[in-house]
Amino acid sequence: MAVFDDMVDFKVPDFTVVVPARYGSTRLPGKPLLDIAGEPMVAHVWRRACQSHASRVVVATDDSRIRDAMLPYGAEVIMTRDDHPSGTDRLAEAAGILALTDDALLVNVQGDEPLIPPALIDQVALRLADDPGASIATLAEPINDVDTLFNPNVVKVVRTLQGRALYFSRAPIPWDREQFKTPPSMLATDAWLRHIGLYAYRAGFLAAYRDWPASSLEQLEQLEQLRALQNGHAIQVALACEANPAGVDTAEDLARIRALLA
Repeated sequence: MAVFDDMVDFKVPDFTVVVPARYGSTRLPGKPLLDIAGEPMVAHVWRRACQSHASRVVVATDDSRIRDAMLPYGAEVIMTRDDHPSGTDRLAEAAGILALTDDALLVNVQGDEPLIPPALIDQVALRLADDPGASIATLAEPINDVDTLFNPNVVKVVRTLQGRALYFSRAPIPWDREQFKTPPSMLATDAWLRHIGLYAYRAGFLAAYRDWPASSLEQLEQLEQLRALQNGHAIQVALACEANPAGVDTAEDLARIRALLA
């Protein structure tokens, strides 16, 4: 297996990037079109994806306003349904529209990640290509502080020695039986990993995923990747080759990124 956490010498496989851009958002309605440095947020994401080694970058949206905003950039845009329960379900529809073969690699770059490093997009595609037995690849980074570990909005992942995911949770996993008897003030080791929501999929897996009902663990944790694990599919998890800046979930996030890109 290649050493992905290093990324010194690699050959990126052929892959397609899909940027799902849903207009509806509970906290930030119309989020993909929010202005950042004179351009809609989704345009920044699309441009970052174009800087990767992807052979094709496609914006998948449920709203004509997003399509109309992206066409002047020369972006390829496809229209998807507006009733998908998850981003993975939207990606499955996109794979069908694009008529991708079952073994084609598809990278999902969220439309609210205007600072996503292109190197991470390449890395997650390479991670999946290197493990034919995996259906999904994703990334993680070390957790260094207690507040992040115990924050339920931060998704944690535990993996095997071969890099495959054992479980994802909003809980602080793994649980240190001795250290966590009382709330710790610091972390003693680097055993904890924060999941980065960047995914590579095999198109054939997406077609199967679309037909599965939401799993019990997925519903409890509200984490759609658990549907894949509960159905017996392997997920490869690499340590990110560079830092991944936070995306836009709140108005405060938007203000921070606007200041960075002003």
